[in-house]
Amino acid sequence: MNGLVKEGSIGEVLFKSQIITEHELRAALEAQKVSGCRVGEALVRMGVVTQEDIDWALANQLNIPYVRLKKENIDPAAVEKVPGELARRYSLCPVVLTGTELSVAMADPLDKGAIEELSRVTGCHVNISVGLIREIREMHEILYGPDVTQPELGFSSGLFSATVLSAINTDLTCATLLNHLLLRVVQQKFDSLALQPLGDRVRFLARAGRKTTELGSLAITHYALLTERIRRLCSLPAATQGASNGVLRFLLQGKKIPFQALLMAGDGGEYVTLRLHVSAPQLTGLDDLGLAPRQRADIDALAGVRDGLILFSGREPETRGRLIDLFLDSCDHTDRNVMIVGERLGRGKERFPRLPLARCIADDTAAVTARAMDHDPDTLVIEDITELPAFIAASKAVMRGKLVLAGISHGSKGEVLKQLLYLIQKNFLIPTHLKGVVGCRSVFLLCPDCKERYVPAPEELAALRLPASERASFRPVGCPACDQTGYQGRKYLLEVLRFDGELLEALEMIRNSDEMLRYLRESGFRGVAEEGLELLERGEISPGEYVASILL
Repeated sequence: MNGLVKEGSIGEVLFKSQIITEHELRAALEAQKVSGCRVGEALVRMGVVTQEDIDWALANQLNIPYVRLKKENIDPAAVEKVPGELARRYSLCPVVLTGTELSVAMADPLDKGAIEELSRVTGCHVNISVGLIREIREMHEILYGPDVTQPELGFSSGLFSATVLSAINTDLTCATLLNHLLLRVVQQKFDSLALQPLGDRVRFLARAGRKTTELGSLAITHYALLTERIRRLCSLPAATQGASNGVLRFLLQGKKIPFQALLMAGDGGEYVTLRLHVSAPQLTGLDDLGLAPRQRADIDALAGVRDGLILFSGREPETRGRLIDLFLDSCDHTDRNVMIVGERLGRGKERFPRLPLARCIADDTAAVTARAMDHDPDTLVIEDITELPAFIAASKAVMRGKLVLAGISHGSKGEVLKQLLYLIQKNFLIPTHLKGVVGCRSVFLLCPDCKERYVPAPEELAALRLPASERASFRPVGCPACDQTGYQGRKYLLEVLRFDGELLEALEMIRNSDEMLRYLRESGFRGVAEEGLELLERGEISPGEYVASILL
C-alpha cells in the first residue's frame, strides 16, 4: 500500500485480511482527518465494516485471543488493579489477575500507548485479548458503575443500536451523530432531514415524499455544537438572525455526497433542513441559459436600452440576483456610472459600487435608492423593489432619465402584470418607461436512470390542480447515478417580455391581468409555463415539480 498506513495498524490488518479495499481505506483515512477519530471507528461509521469485523480480523491476523465478556468470568482482583477511569479511557476491561500477570480485553489491541500506561499503573505484565467494544462498555457499567465524569450529548432513538447510541453520545463534537443521521438519510432514501428545536429537546425528522419519520431527539443543551459543526462543514459564518445556506459533503465509502444545508434562526436554536443537493449548471454568461433565438434577440435589445425600467422576476432571490448580474455583464457600461443596491448583486465580471441594505427594515431599499440618486448614477441596479415604497423610489429614478434594473419577487408573469397594471392605474408608473420583464424559474430534472412511471391518483391531481390526462407521469426514486436524489440536475427556464410596439400599446389599453395573459397567448408568446408543460409531457419533470416550480 506504499506506506498508506503504518505496519501492523488496524487499517493494514483489515486490508490484508481482504475485509476492506484500498479505496475504502483511503476514504477512512480522509474521514479520520476531518473528525479526528480512529481508522477503525471511521470504517464503522461509514458502514464499510462492523466492529465484529475488526475484532475478528485482529484476533486472526495477529493471533490474539478473542473473548466474550460476562460478569461471572471477571476476576474481582483484576478489577481492583485497574482504575475505572483508565479502563474507560482506553476501552479495555480487566479479566484475570494471576500473580503479576494481568489479562485484559481491549477494543484496540494495537494501542501500545494504552498497554504501556496500563503496565505502569498496575505494575503487572499485561496479556492482551480482543473484546467487543459494546461488551467492554457494558462491563464498565457493571464493574465500575455509571460514568458520572463523562458528559453525553443526550441523543435518544429507537432506530439505532445500543452500540451506535453509545458512540454518538460520547462524541461531544457531534461528528458521530451527524454522520449516522446522514447515513440513515442516504440508506433509507429519504429526501430531507429537518432539525427542529422544541423546548428542551431537538427533533430529527426525515421525509420521503409525504411521509415523515422521526429519527430521534437531542438534548437542547448540546444543539449549538451540532449547528456549529454544520456551519463549519458548509464554510458558513457564525449564526445570525437571518437565514443562510451552503453545501455539506458527506463522505460515504470514498464518495462525497452533497447535501444542501438551509439554516434559519428560530426559538431555542436554528431550524435546519438538510436535503440531498442537486447541483445547478454553472452560469458564466447568458449563453449558458440555452436561450431560444427570439429570447436572445429580445435580451440583446434590452441590453442596449439606455433608460427606463427593466424588471427581473422570480421567487428565488439567489437565482434572480444571478440573472441580473448576467444581464449586467451583457450591457455596455462605457462612460456610464453604475451603482448597485443590495447584497445579492454585483458578482458579475465587472465590479461596481454597491450600497448594502439593512434587511430587517422594510423601507430601507427606498431610502438607500433615494440617497443613491444624490450621486447621479446613469444605471441603478436594485435587488428587490416588490414593496411599494421601493418601487416608487425606482420609478422616480426612471423619471429622471435613469436606467433601472430591478428584481421583483413575484413568481409568475400573471402576478407581475397584475402589480404593474395596478401601479400604472395609480400613476406610480408611466407605461412607456417600462422596457421589459425577464422571468426566470429553475426546475429539477428527473434522473433518467431511475425515474419511476406511475399513475397519479385523482386526489393527487386535484391537490396539484392538474387535469386528468393520458400522459405518462414520472416521479423521483434515487440511484447511485444521481447520488440517491432522484434528479440529474437543475434546468433554468426563461421568459422575456419586451414592451415595445404592439405589446406596449396593449399594456396601455388593457387594464386586466387575465386579459393581458390572454392577449399574450393569442399572440403566440411562449414562456416558462409553456416550456414547463412540455418538460412534464416528455416525462423530464414530475407533476409535483411542475406545480411547485412553474405554477405556484
